Amino acid sequence: MTDQNKPLAGIKVLDLTQIYQGPYAAFLFAMAGAEVIKVEPISGERLRGAGGAKTPLSFAMLNSNKKSITLNLRDEEGKKLLRSLVKGADVLLENYAPGVMDRLGVGWEELKQINPRLVYGSGTGYGLSGPDMNLLAMDHTIQAASGLMSATGDSDSPPSRSGGAPSDIMGGIHMYAGVLAALQGRTATGHGTRVEVSMLEAMYFTLASEFSILHETGKTPPRNSARSPSNVCPYGRYPCKDGWIVIICVAEAHWHSVLEVVGRSEQKNNPDFRNSMSRKKREHLVDAMINAWTVERTRDEAYEALRASRVPVAPIKTLDEVRTDPHLHERGMLQYKTHDLMGEVILPTSPIRFSDYDSPELEFFPEVGADNEEVYGALNLSVEEIASLKSSGVI
Repeated sequence: MTDQNKPLAGIKVLDLTQIYQGPYAAFLFAMAGAEVIKVEPISGERLRGAGGAKTPLSFAMLNSNKKSITLNLRDEEGKKLLRSLVKGADVLLENYAPGVMDRLGVGWEELKQINPRLVYGSGTGYGLSGPDMNLLAMDHTIQAASGLMSATGDSDSPPSRSGGAPSDIMGGIHMYAGVLAALQGRTATGHGTRVEVSMLEAMYFTLASEFSILHETGKTPPRNSARSPSNVCPYGRYPCKDGWIVIICVAEAHWHSVLEVVGRSEQKNNPDFRNSMSRKKREHLVDAMINAWTVERTRDEAYEALRASRVPVAPIKTLDEVRTDPHLHERGMLQYKTHDLMGEVILPTSPIRFSDYDSPELEFFPEVGADNEEVYGALNLSVEEIASLKSSGVI
């Protein structure tokens, strides 16, 4: 298998990103067959931490199938090297704070003069304009500013942070999509463009249901981690002997199946439960019926019974159950890998599949600067010149 049978074969990406947002966009490029060169500070990208055996799994997840070079962008020789790399690149990705690349002399306005076909992807928290553009942004602060935290948790508790890093990952997905669109546009126009992605704006559509209710009622729906803000009912989490399941009934057939499974078929013709809106008004009664059945069963027993009746249901899994999920492993999304220093790890591949292209072979992240000689050698630098750049702190 070669990269030639992948959709982005021949595309070269300079990845100047860090932490989660930008590296995820670059990871998606790498898994689609692009040559992704991770351009790191000499000490390595911050998420590497101490490196070696202590490399965080998150770094390993986000940087598979990339190359790594080191480069000091505060050094004039380092800037010259980046400009040389840009001449042969299709894409540059960065998620520095607004203005950082410009102050270094390697921002969009300068680089497009060097390579008019360059697609320059910029990922920030709040965007490159507007009164909040210079605010520091992390996933947590964007969760707050986007409204996600105000909609997460329960009304009798403080607003809650969502698990994971959804703002970072949503920002990365939008960066990937935007740059792909720009590459497609380049085939028609012959020139590149800057693609700007704001994490704050990338989160807006995740709250479509809540905004819809606000529009319809004029009121913000209360936080309720167990129930839908809409009129869907049943919709919630239900306790079992050893865990929890979640159920959502978006069709009357689902509701009737639930009643049959929990032994309450006589309620099918009860006018109090004739439709979802009626049930929503009596949600505590609906939940009580389901709870009385689930608490007498294990999580897996309840799940299998409802699943067999085609009810939309899922067990609430632990992280360990997710990373060892047979379904995800059989599909190849998750793979067991053994690293020389980290030992056995479980790594994800891209969630994007192509019917007529090869599936990516997952390769471990490179050690910092592992590809210096290959990448800089392609700029016609000799081994001696590369050694000199390293000894002088440029790479």
